[in-house]
Amino acid sequence: MSLNNIWQDFIKHNTPDCGFRAYGKKVEAMSVSTMRSRLTQDDVQRLVKGKDDEERAIAAHKICHAIDRAPLSRQERQSAEAIMDIMAKDAAQLVRRSLAVTLKNSPHLPPRLAKKLANDIDSIALPIITFSPALTDEDLIEVVRSGAALRQIAVAKRKSVSAAVVEVIAQEGREPALVVAATNNGAVFGDKAFTSALTRFGESAKVTDAFIERDVLPVHIAEKLVSLISDEAMGRLVKRHELPPQLAVELAEGSRERATIDLVDQAGQAKDMRRFVQQLHLNGRLGPSLILRGLCTGHIRFVEWSLAELAALPHSRAWLMVHDSGSLGFRAIYERAGMPQRLFAAFRAGLDVYHEMEYDGGEDDRERFTGRMIERVLTQFQALPPEELDYLLDKLNARSAKRGDKARAA
Repeated sequence: MSLNNIWQDFIKHNTPDCGFRAYGKKVEAMSVSTMRSRLTQDDVQRLVKGKDDEERAIAAHKICHAIDRAPLSRQERQSAEAIMDIMAKDAAQLVRRSLAVTLKNSPHLPPRLAKKLANDIDSIALPIITFSPALTDEDLIEVVRSGAALRQIAVAKRKSVSAAVVEVIAQEGREPALVVAATNNGAVFGDKAFTSALTRFGESAKVTDAFIERDVLPVHIAEKLVSLISDEAMGRLVKRHELPPQLAVELAEGSRERATIDLVDQAGQAKDMRRFVQQLHLNGRLGPSLILRGLCTGHIRFVEWSLAELAALPHSRAWLMVHDSGSLGFRAIYERAGMPQRLFAAFRAGLDVYHEMEYDGGEDDRERFTGRMIERVLTQFQALPPEELDYLLDKLNARSAKRGDKARAA
């Protein structure tokens, strides 16, 4: 039997509550070449007069799958839309849910039907709200403003959430939805959204922790979080995100009665290395010990900029002198920067190790590179000052513990 005949039989056997008759002419336009999912007359009859809702839902899934996957002409797409419209009006929840779940990611679901399904009961609406590309920002904002917590969370979970939608979540959404949005790196937080979120929920550890866990956090937002979070959260904040240079120095000095931070780790995160190094210099913290620690932990950019700052040279020239393959360039900038002669051999050994080693491009390559760097420096230069040896050993132990935690988790 041809598929055209199947659709005609579909219309012939429809029941009034499904509302198929109004779309008879459009449905007949579907052809065998269009629907390539091996639909049978039984599939259609199951959708119309299945013995129970579950059987009809299975038939609806198969038909929706065919509509989504088959290459359709404009006329055929109109017919497919008519069929989807019929299913969206079906009295059985299972049939409507089958439509929503099967076509939740489909670009072929018409926007008006996506919006209709998004206003249905939760089991039908949530897949559409979470995934459908047919919903506009205006549709999503309307969902957020409905006040329903589960639906707000569904919006916040989307693969990408625009700044406009996130701003409404931050200003009007419930706390659970904001937490989900904050942990979603695909959700775009502008300054207004950050400000609104911290104004409304700044005392909520769930919200502040979610911001800390984001891949990228603006420096000025990290600064705002400092006064809102616990010491334990502070530790996570400074490890994951760059802090303003002056704040980093103050925290390292313990001036705010908070947990101190490692300025070397902050140097590794600094996006504006020149400003960071200048701030350290102004605060009297850019000493030989800090620079040596940066070198031994693989933060070579920090070393370059530090020596450039102390020697009053452009970074480009300092780079050439630090990485000079001969023996004169580095010694010249080292002496011009006023660095102590007793540590020259340690710096020279660290640079040699750095130039011998390369990133391998694998997972956690920075962590593994730094671990190998520390091991090599400890092995090749035993005359390091005791405080530097203790620092590097602590770093090595911390990385070993982290690797052990990852292994146990795996």
